[in-house]
Amino acid sequence: MLKREDYLMIQQKYQHGVYIKDIAGELGVHPKTVSRALHRGGAPGGKRPRPRPSILDPYKPAIDRFLHEGVWNAVVIERELRLAGYAGEISLIRAYLRPKRPLRQSRATVRFETAPGRQLQHDWGELWTLVGGCEQKVYFAVNTLGYSRRFHVWATVSFDAEHTYESLVRSLEYFGGSVQEVLVDNQKSAVIAHRVGAAVQFNPRFLDLAGHYGFVPRACRPRRARTKGKTERMVGYVKGNFFIRYRSFDSLAHLNQLLEGWLREEADPRVHGTHGQVVSTRFEEERVHLAALPPRRFDTAYRETRFVAWDGYIDVRGNRYSVPAAYCGQAVTVRISLEDELRVYAGEEQCLARYRLKPAAAGWQTIPAHHAALWRETLQVDRRSLQIYEEAGQWN
Repeated sequence: MLKREDYLMIQQKYQHGVYIKDIAGELGVHPKTVSRALHRGGAPGGKRPRPRPSILDPYKPAIDRFLHEGVWNAVVIERELRLAGYAGEISLIRAYLRPKRPLRQSRATVRFETAPGRQLQHDWGELWTLVGGCEQKVYFAVNTLGYSRRFHVWATVSFDAEHTYESLVRSLEYFGGSVQEVLVDNQKSAVIAHRVGAAVQFNPRFLDLAGHYGFVPRACRPRRARTKGKTERMVGYVKGNFFIRYRSFDSLAHLNQLLEGWLREEADPRVHGTHGQVVSTRFEEERVHLAALPPRRFDTAYRETRFVAWDGYIDVRGNRYSVPAAYCGQAVTVRISLEDELRVYAGEEQCLARYRLKPAAAGWQTIPAHHAALWRETLQVDRRSLQIYEEAGQWN
């Protein structure tokens, strides 16, 4: 078969008067082949065979949608396609993904491996999903053990300081022990200031948390958040796996219930691509290196100061709550848990009252014993002897 460069030679020699049979002899082809090439105006182009139909063809648009959403895990894509009826091999999916992978944003980085029990990495992810039938932004904290790559994830409505501390406490409880150090990004819930060449200034409550569980706080270098790449990859894994499998939830509690089952059934039994072991098996090696948890749980509640009015009430989030009358005019500390339990303290340890937060429409919340003394003072009548009135009558 003639090549394009052969035709160029045919055209050039023919234009210079060389006979067709001589051109054919030089190329080793029949003169008719040369004639047909000149007649067509180019070398004969063989038709490419049509690609054979594949069982994957109907599912390729769905795969492209997954890739657009950042899902490149062939196992995850296979599972979703099987739910849609795909009956082929995963090798077909991998073959379809292979030439597209250069289009994926590069994540090249140098890995830093840690000893068992040494480090936990913390990060937040966020996305929009359906909760209770309404689209809502959900935040989820991912805390990953550096050695085994076992991780814990907890979804909530905020990523402020209190929810950050709660996520870490829940993770340590999930792992059954604490680590030597916790690596965080430079978020204000943990780091107040981090300048190159200067000491990191950590949030005082984050230091309290670290002291309570016996770990050393660490912060990523500024503009180098990928120092904690292990947990960043897990944020992507959760987005591209759990939130692809589950698209809607009855409530936030339902979401976290499904997360717990998914961690147990899919995340823990997976074979990790870096260390090549089943994550739960490698975690058993790490478990013995974790420090024991303290007997008392760290209090992650919001803390605020209030002044008790002279009527014996404090204002908290739009409603009023009674406090013992003896504290009128004094400052008290209120702690509000992430489950909306209100506790009122005098100092750090003396709890004066407990409430469930109520909207203003529910009315002021009162514990009668708090104001018993005030009522006694209000209702007290100055009793006088009748004799003074009799004496006054004698002067009239």
